[in-house]
Amino acid sequence: MNKGMQSNKKAVLSGVFWKLSEGLSSQIVSLVVSIILARIIAPSEYGVISLVMVFITISSVFISSGFGSALIQKKNADDLDFSSVFYFSLFFTSLIYLTIFCLSSVISNFFEMPILEPLLKVLSVSIIIMGVNSVQQAYISRKMKFKKFFYASFIGTFFSAVIGVSFALKGLGVWALVAQALTNNIVDTFILFISITWRPKLLFSYKRLKSLFSYGWKILLQSFVIQIYASLRSIIIGKFYTSSDLAYFTKGNQFPNLISSNIDSAINTVLFPVMSMTQDSLERVKSMARKTTQVTSYVMNPILIGLATIADSFVLLILTDKWLPCVPYFRICCFILLFRAPQTAILQAIKAVGRSDCVLKVDFPIRIFALIVLLISIQYGVLFLAFSELLITIFGTVLYARVAKEIIGYSGKEVCIDFLINTFLSIIMGFFAWVAGLIFPDLSLLKMLFQISIGILIYILLSVVTKNENFYYVINILLESMNRLKK
Repeated sequence: MNKGMQSNKKAVLSGVFWKLSEGLSSQIVSLVVSIILARIIAPSEYGVISLVMVFITISSVFISSGFGSALIQKKNADDLDFSSVFYFSLFFTSLIYLTIFCLSSVISNFFEMPILEPLLKVLSVSIIIMGVNSVQQAYISRKMKFKKFFYASFIGTFFSAVIGVSFALKGLGVWALVAQALTNNIVDTFILFISITWRPKLLFSYKRLKSLFSYGWKILLQSFVIQIYASLRSIIIGKFYTSSDLAYFTKGNQFPNLISSNIDSAINTVLFPVMSMTQDSLERVKSMARKTTQVTSYVMNPILIGLATIADSFVLLILTDKWLPCVPYFRICCFILLFRAPQTAILQAIKAVGRSDCVLKVDFPIRIFALIVLLISIQYGVLFLAFSELLITIFGTVLYARVAKEIIGYSGKEVCIDFLINTFLSIIMGFFAWVAGLIFPDLSLLKMLFQISIGILIYILLSVVTKNENFYYVINILLESMNRLKK
């Protein structure tokens, strides 16, 4: 292995370790807080905050996508680039905030929920904070200093957890969720500000901004279309069904996504800058994409299948019986997220080699197909709408595989081999875990722990019997990470 590849491997290992550490520590705290708040706050109130977050999330796409990716992808980005993006982000996010502030009453009247107006006015402040944070994150990603993410994210999550639970115990309901979200953003951004050396300088170049935008607008538009579609589902459920239906739908997606997004975020954040460094060698980019698909699906898919198997026990024991209606959405989401591994690897590879135009081209037919499916499925109920997303995900994976073959030579056959073998092993594991659960007549903690134990044992045995190289690869990564901690 040459020095370049060895250096990249160390960078990836270190980056993934710290990103996973950040995600795991933050999400463990978030999970505990979410469980506490779910037991205190009614599902209908969760539905209201879910609607508010729709508009915040759509707005955040303009901040987190596009320029951030362009700063990371550009080989020689300097202070002029970063400062130009910083000032533009500050101006643009302020403009977005004022727009939402002025439209809050209109949105509130549309959904016939008066509480939406003050919630939007307060929580939208986080958009301006995210404008600052996005440039900080781009800087850290370029420098591969992911340890900074770990400290900022953990401290922000911890303080926001204290605030959120305190507000909830005082009976402030939905405002506890608002306080938690705002505190997290503020503390996270402040910690990064004092942790990194970069500061915006009194520099601005419209020419540099335009150059970055020529790459970033395609990523931005693609992210915007994806988010609009995802938000459209929540908007339709909130408008034509009840806030409780939206709460069950949202909560059912939350826990599988906690697992998936943690691993996916680590891969996304670390893989993109490393691939960008090797963008001149398509063979190396393809090799990294293949390994990412293999390892991510090997780690993530058994967890998702396992969650789907124990979903009913998990929801009852963790969230109480008032949240049991979210179990079907929980399981559907687990199966949808099985396809995240190849999509993430291919997306980062295409972006890294500078072909953001292909990202946009492949996503439009997916969203057109998704919109058609959405319009058909919504009339049959929320559950059918959730299930239809699985069909859309499969369709999207096929299109991404076709583009991957054209851009980096990563064929559909190779994608299937890298992804489906691990998925098949996960399904076998899930079957044995489900059978193990039949021993227990009722939902209980003992049943859930027994199923988890059987699942882990079966998956390890299957990995050893089939001589799955990803098993040994993951073991080596864990050993290297432990050795790194000892040093």
